[in-house]
Amino acid sequence: MYDFSSVHVGKELYRAKEHEEDIKIINEIAKIDFAISLKAYGDGPLQLSTDKNSTMFPYLRSLKKEVINDVNIIKTVFSSKEFSEFGNINVLPLIYDEKHKKCNIMVFDFAKAITSTKIILLESEGKGRKHPTFRFFDANKNYICEVRYGDTVANALQRGLWTNTKHATPYFNSATNGWIDSDNTILVKLFSYALVSTTEGHQEALVALAHDIDKQKTNMNG
Repeated sequence: MYDFSSVHVGKELYRAKEHEEDIKIINEIAKIDFAISLKAYGDGPLQLSTDKNSTMFPYLRSLKKEVINDVNIIKTVFSSKEFSEFGNINVLPLIYDEKHKKCNIMVFDFAKAITSTKIILLESEGKGRKHPTFRFFDANKNYICEVRYGDTVANALQRGLWTNTKHATPYFNSATNGWIDSDNTILVKLFSYALVSTTEGHQEALVALAHDIDKQKTNMNG
């Protein structure tokens, strides 16, 4: 990306790093930086935050409600210090569907999740799960995300904030404008070349792509 640089901070600070993110992006023009957590998951459960201080689940437990559907309580939940990291983590996941040989870069819409949550439900167990979790639903009872039970010593699968790319599709935006099918070899090759080419190469490619888009617009209007 033009006028941006990046620094990988995940490996060096893996166990002791202050934040969950792996990459620091620097805007060379504005001289500001922000962090991104890179993830690669199969199509399905996706961890949005490790909640490394284990604050979310105990806080929801402290409310002593198995069903939270009061809009004021839900607002209090999201404004609490225990949920202060909700939406503050920039997560960029590469989601792959190995069976159908396709992938997608999907970004979870934290802001939409907050405004859409109407029910928070405690479930003691479920398919493939023996431990409790708080699941968040919208007004139509569509699944949004969940907070798992694990404390700070639990493994990564047992704790943190999770969602599911299959069941929470309306709460994702696709950076690749949908799934990239491996059968589309030209597009796959374009992405692979872009990752290793220079800025000059990117600029030349953008000129060619812009020309192609203009040609399509002309044909549509003609």
